[in-house]
Amino acid sequence: MSTPRITFVTGLVLQAIERGYRYGFDIMDASGLPDGTVYPALRRLEAAAWTRSDWEDRDRAHAEKRPPRRYYELTAEGRRALATARERFQGIDAAIPTLSTGSPRTEPA
Repeated sequence: MSTPRITFVTGLVLQAIERGYRYGFDIMDASGLPDGTVYPALRRLEAAAWTRSDWEDRDRAHAEKRPPRRYYELTAEGRRALATARERFQGIDAAIPTLSTGSPRTEPA
């Protein structure tokens, strides 16, 4: 797959992951982007090796009565792409708040 373009949406998704929003619904909530934008972006970013993902433990999800979450993290290439997005889009840094450390959202099970 080709390298994704660094768009404002790409920057928002990368920034959300960097700030601790690690699964789709959290990224949607943090960015205000709809699922039809976030999930295709996540697939493109992972195919380009800007992110990598891992599924949480099914037993934990089952105990919480929900489907397993797919957790994303930035790669070195993703961090470089985010730096480019920050240079290109003024104010993008203020678009996504940082989660407090220790949040259950920041670590896959």
